[in-house]
Amino acid sequence: MSTINLNTQCLCKKVSINVAEAKPHIDSCHCAICRKWAGGPLLAIDCGTNVNFEGEDHIKVYNSSEWAERGFCNQCGTHLFYRLKEANQYIMPAGLFDSLDHLDSAEFTTQIFIDEKPAYYDFANQTKMMTGEEVFAAYSQE
Repeated sequence: MSTINLNTQCLCKKVSINVAEAKPHIDSCHCAICRKWAGGPLLAIDCGTNVNFEGEDHIKVYNSSEWAERGFCNQCGTHLFYRLKEANQYIMPAGLFDSLDHLDSAEFTTQIFIDEKPAYYDFANQTKMMTGEEVFAAYSQE
């Protein structure tokens, strides 16, 4: 699978991010924690492990579970990442990256924790759907 390079900044421009090897597909998480954090389903891109930050003194991290943490700018509140601790893998909100808006190859491919999705919304896109149990089974094998 090919990867793409992405660059962005938070709203106040105190934090800059360079992603060297993002996977060019968008996924959505419907778990209760992501919905609370994002204010709705989290639309995100897998940015892998090769992520560099400038302005790290402005990044605040919240340990949201035993296996993951979430980072945000302590000045403007921009949500910056969901990081899997053991793999050092960054999952980042797709909305951070303006360049994705114009990238024809970026596709919405997978929805996870579909069993936690509330009934008041549905995406029209045809995607792979995974329950929480399926997500934990698939990623615990990796």
